[in-house]
Amino acid sequence: MYETYENPILDADWSDPDVVRVGDDFYLTASSFGRAPGLPLLHSRDLVNWTLVGHALERLEPADEFARPRHDCGVWAPSIRHHDDRFWIFWGDPDQGIFQVNAPEIRGPWTRPHLVKEGKGLIDPCPLWDDETGEAYLVHAWAKSRSGVKNRLTGHRMHPDGTSVLDEGKVIVDGDRVPGWFTLEGPKLYRHDGWFWILAPAGGVETGWQGAFRARDFFGPYEEKIVLEQKDTDVNGPHQGGWVRTPSGEDWFLHFQQRGAYGRVVHLQPVRWDGEGWPVMGDDGAPVAVHRRPALPRQPAAAPATDDDFPGGRFGRQWQWTANPRDGWATQHSGDGLRLSCVRTADAHDLRKLPNVLTQRLPGTPCAVEVELDLRGEEPGARAGLAVLGDAFCWIGLQRGADGTVHLVHRFAEAVAERERDADRPRLAPGGRARLRVEIGTGARCRFAYDIGDGFRSSGPVFAATPWRWVGALLGLFALAPEGPGHAGAATFTAFRIKPL
Repeated sequence: MYETYENPILDADWSDPDVVRVGDDFYLTASSFGRAPGLPLLHSRDLVNWTLVGHALERLEPADEFARPRHDCGVWAPSIRHHDDRFWIFWGDPDQGIFQVNAPEIRGPWTRPHLVKEGKGLIDPCPLWDDETGEAYLVHAWAKSRSGVKNRLTGHRMHPDGTSVLDEGKVIVDGDRVPGWFTLEGPKLYRHDGWFWILAPAGGVETGWQGAFRARDFFGPYEEKIVLEQKDTDVNGPHQGGWVRTPSGEDWFLHFQQRGAYGRVVHLQPVRWDGEGWPVMGDDGAPVAVHRRPALPRQPAAAPATDDDFPGGRFGRQWQWTANPRDGWATQHSGDGLRLSCVRTADAHDLRKLPNVLTQRLPGTPCAVEVELDLRGEEPGARAGLAVLGDAFCWIGLQRGADGTVHLVHRFAEAVAERERDADRPRLAPGGRARLRVEIGTGARCRFAYDIGDGFRSSGPVFAATPWRWVGALLGLFALAPEGPGHAGAATFTAFRIKPL
């Protein structure tokens, strides 16, 4: 009997995934929007168990534009390919244009971002180097919010070195001319069985479907077919992802499902080809919940890391800042623990505006998140804590009072609020230390708790985590202080843990 896997295979916000195989190894990247480092790089040998091995983008450019949080901007829907003994990643920044980076190995060194095509609203690019003709091509979609255009795919001939496009571009698929189709985006370009193939979703991230388009010539005309849709399953909007073939010739499709505050989780679908040469994904076009594993050597159970002891003050690959980092935010030292400077800011009342929040993805299953905090900031108003951060946010932590005492505080802000307010009454925290906890239950409902020496106690009402427009909610660690002169001290976080409930 075959062993099986369960979807989602990546149960967190690995948005807009794309995948490539090189030899016996599979590599996946995903959208990272305005966080740094960006372009996460995941590795697997069985398409089910994945580990995070690095990032391809150290900082977003131009650096000044991303010195402050731009949560829904930046890196949208990348494509990863392997060509000419190099890895290539193309993505669209909706405010700037289409970029690429490349590297000889997945762990780098990666080049600095190169602007391939400048323009507003250019998103979801995907290159193709055609081994049959020696030509190179690029396809991309459009963001109406920046360009006034959507529901169409534009194709270019591309310079073989991937640095520029060679023509003005042509609309090769116009979704307005396909009955019933809208919000066509996210194209992935392939060559297969004598056809040019574009796998592209439509219908919106929460309710849409996955389409396939094929043509004998890159510039068309293309015919289309819906190849994956929700049908009677509970997997809403199954679309936008990448097709990959194993060494033995099996075909698989990795795509996302939008799950509110949890973001876009990743599913794995089997693919077969029907008598007319069209791909059939999942169970006759419907997403599978459980399925036979790919016929690949079984690998140990693995998932992207979450826990962290912060050895020497360094943090693991799972963490990203909410904007380009600056020197001095995190300090390395000889022991364990994350030492964050209490960065002075005029935005101490609103975590959504802070670039110095260190974040990782909200897990997609019920869990308890815990961390120990030691506040050494001596400045009145210096504070640090554990946050659930989205369009609304909530945090629990420690704050130095005007009289020098340290208080346990619990605060929140609604999506429409411009300032945070108390979610519970402050209380003294002797010694300036606390163990902080948030239990994340079904529906991303969060219950906060604290331990200041006499065991965990619940704090405040339940908080329902919320996403930003395109980004799921995030877990965050931060330290800050009000505006003023001089160094405001630091906070140390230790033993960060996420445990299933």
